[in-house]
Amino acid sequence: MGHTKQERLLEIFFRSLRGEGISVHKLANEYGVSTKSISRDINDLKAFLAEHRELVGNTELEYSSAKKCYYLYMDEFLTNKEMFALIEVIIGARAFSKGELLNLTNKLKRFTTATDRPMLNDLIRKELCHYAEIKHECASVQETLWKLASCITAKKEISIEYYRADRALRIHRIRPASVMFTDYYFYLIAFNTEGDTDKPLYFRVDRIKYITEHRKQFTIADAPEFDEGLLRKRSLFMWPGKLRTIRFEFTGTAIQAVLDKLPTAKVIERNGRTYTVEADIYGDGIKMWLLSQGHRIKVTAPKDFVEEIKKEVESMAKAYE
Repeated sequence: MGHTKQERLLEIFFRSLRGEGISVHKLANEYGVSTKSISRDINDLKAFLAEHRELVGNTELEYSSAKKCYYLYMDEFLTNKEMFALIEVIIGARAFSKGELLNLTNKLKRFTTATDRPMLNDLIRKELCHYAEIKHECASVQETLWKLASCITAKKEISIEYYRADRALRIHRIRPASVMFTDYYFYLIAFNTEGDTDKPLYFRVDRIKYITEHRKQFTIADAPEFDEGLLRKRSLFMWPGKLRTIRFEFTGTAIQAVLDKLPTAKVIERNGRTYTVEADIYGDGIKMWLLSQGHRIKVTAPKDFVEEIKKEVESMAKAYE
């Protein structure tokens, strides 16, 4: 079947978008035209890209003398190294079902160059094969996320059917405020429509079985001012609880790992290999992390928090009697 010049130009352009090397001789043989015709096509594409920078940005067809092909370079496109890093993060997060993960990675891989795609496939092949997804209660994490995002933007009150940690199914009518990702899970941050409407509530998105959108909308005045960035810094594991400043001594070998884990943490004193660290923490999830450090961490303030940790340690010790 013959191709018109316009069809050929579009095909060449979309092939370059997919990272394919544009070889003049190869395309001339494929389309049954002269090399001069293909060269003119390439020059037409280069001229279009140069004349429409306000539309396409910094996009060029550049010739590789080593590979004897033209390649499309776009500032807005992810590079192969960026693509590899992004895919590794998505795999490591374990937030999506295996089907969703494969769909995402297959789409992303299409934007790598044809020469580097086999290398990328080989690098992630075993990780994809052994991928262990988090058990989800919802049909699709992506679909649920997008529906929540739409409700947040429209400021719609919603009701969710939600599986608690003990597997009990509960219905909550709430005002959705934000979605965040941390430690394998996406979370919905929301506020009650009645009672204590200023206290943020956390719901794991993958445990939301069903969402009902209500006609009633809320305004900024109905929901407290919310700073997702500050919450992310102060909260671990999205456990509820009050905001407090804690202090502890760390005697491990990697103080930087502590500072990375707790974004609000700062070293206020050092005595040899003992670091005194202070951090603003929201919620009770911090207990889990502190206890996981064993003897390397000793909580020193505030007093009521020290007592909570001591009781938890004593309870753990009794389990081994």
